[in-house]
Amino acid sequence: MHFTFLRAGLALAALTLATSLAVANPPTGPIKVTVSRTASGYELLRDGKSYFIKGAGGSQYPERIAAYGGNSIRTWGTAEAPKVLAAANKHNLTVMLGLDVARERHGFDYNDASSVADQLEKIKAEVLKYKDDPAVLVWGIGNELNLDYTNPKVWDAVNNIAKMIHKLDPNHPTSTVLAGVSKREVAYIMARCPAVDILSINTYAGLATLPKQVREAGWQGPYIVAEWGPTGHWEGPQTPWKASVEETSSQKAAVYQSRYEASVLKDRAHCLGSYVFLWGQKQERTPTWYGLFTEKGEETEVMDVLQYEWSGHWPQNRAPHINSLLVNGKAATDGVTLKPGQPYSAAAVVTDPNRDPLTYQWELLPESTDLKQGGDRESRPVPMAGSLPIGAKGQTTLTTPTQPGAYRLFVYAHDGHGNVATGNVPFLVQP
Repeated sequence: MHFTFLRAGLALAALTLATSLAVANPPTGPIKVTVSRTASGYELLRDGKSYFIKGAGGSQYPERIAAYGGNSIRTWGTAEAPKVLAAANKHNLTVMLGLDVARERHGFDYNDASSVADQLEKIKAEVLKYKDDPAVLVWGIGNELNLDYTNPKVWDAVNNIAKMIHKLDPNHPTSTVLAGVSKREVAYIMARCPAVDILSINTYAGLATLPKQVREAGWQGPYIVAEWGPTGHWEGPQTPWKASVEETSSQKAAVYQSRYEASVLKDRAHCLGSYVFLWGQKQERTPTWYGLFTEKGEETEVMDVLQYEWSGHWPQNRAPHINSLLVNGKAATDGVTLKPGQPYSAAAVVTDPNRDPLTYQWELLPESTDLKQGGDRESRPVPMAGSLPIGAKGQTTLTTPTQPGAYRLFVYAHDGHGNVATGNVPFLVQP
């Protein structure tokens, strides 16, 4: 579980307290969850008490969610449900348990009544298996079923799943998760999915204006922000050769805080809470874009923000702050073009709030070509050796590959306490 990287002081004390409480008072049987209408809007009640979701999308490091003031985990399916639910119960967390509903873009035909019926029976078995677990909070029926689809019958299938759940499980509300929010999808769900209790929405740069988007789309009910995070690779600036520019970890920390406070916290009348993405690490466009951790389990400045938003306290040891990252004197947004086989300067200006000594790791990757949609699995590019000196510091020399093409230079600045600052610059090698 990489306990080496747990924050000291307040976070560790919170973890000890949360664990001791969970052990002392183990829950048994289902805990009733309802959506309640209030004078101003809606709230989620768990065991009769108001429950605002401070959640993480992803099941790695559940102990850290509890330690930093979070209270819930989101999954996208039930493949690891026994493990996730057990960890949630251990750490006094809940789970928005995803039910894997087939996507049209993956070849599923919602005109095929037999296949739709088979899917319903398969999901029914999963509901029966997990409905009485005390950690279950909400059922998440499918994920981004509106992405690249044409057949609105998918919403009939979602409604039938929700109806089935209500018949079998009187203790937990149902939700379905959209990629963004639009009038068309909201109209479909309002007309075709009356059994869905809560609308869930995945959004990134759009989080800052999500309450307004939800109202303009016509949704007046409760909603959950089921995924939120950095500016998406489809939303931000691109280089002239169409490489998406990723924010540094410090730029991400700033937008996580500003967008969360401008939307999730401002719309408590209708927003029941959120799940930050991704509580783990994955390759999606880059190895650092969406994961809140590195492959070694280190944490960026974004985690400082999350701990503050969830608990009201900043961690005692803060992550390094990356002020700038330049290749040949140019930033990632400058469309950096370099000649093959030539030396160029690479410079990262990084500071540490606790004045911890920093060590640097540089990595050169070819630009990823295994590009997918909707979070589908991508393969990590193979690092290129020999382009940077061993033991490079914050300022070093990059020798460009001799092969023309698109590349990306990454820097990781480590503070020795499990925290890291990250950034990368895409560049094009051409004669």
